Amino acid sequence: MIVLGVDPGLANLGLGLVEGDVRKARHLYHVCLTTESAWVMPRRLQYIHAEVTRLLGEYRPDAVAIEDQILRRQADVAFKVGQAFGVVQLACAQAGVPIHAYGPMQVKRSLVGTGRAEKEQVIYMVKATLGIRELFNNHAADALALALTHLAHQPMLTAARLART
Repeated sequence: MIVLGVDPGLANLGLGLVEGDVRKARHLYHVCLTTESAWVMPRRLQYIHAEVTRLLGEYRPDAVAIEDQILRRQADVAFKVGQAFGVVQLACAQAGVPIHAYGPMQVKRSLVGTGRAEKEQVIYMVKATLGIRELFNNHAADALALALTHLAHQPMLTAARLART
């Protein structure tokens, strides 16, 4: 199974691809897309859409795992992140790839064992699980963590789907 993890954002959007299953995952690719604040909104969204569409076409993931975060205190940030979130969902819908949303606490619990884990602990587990030595962008690390979380949840999702049929 190939999973694309997405850490949504407008200025910085993390993308990470992993392949395998919960027991053995392999790192395929990661990047942090950056849009300039000087760009007009349509250009920023078009860039995100084009890059996500390109990755979906190149790697043909079986699923997308996206962070489902609720920003209650900063409405302007939530609105901008929501637009990027929507553009990613559009690209996935156009490619026919199912989307699964995970909250930050689910990701932390899945990788570290506690929903209250520190960001450094999550990054450490991503690197250890995927055998990555290099330091990389936090947004890309979050995206890879989301993809790994989906791999960990996949057996349960499959069992639930089979139980319904």
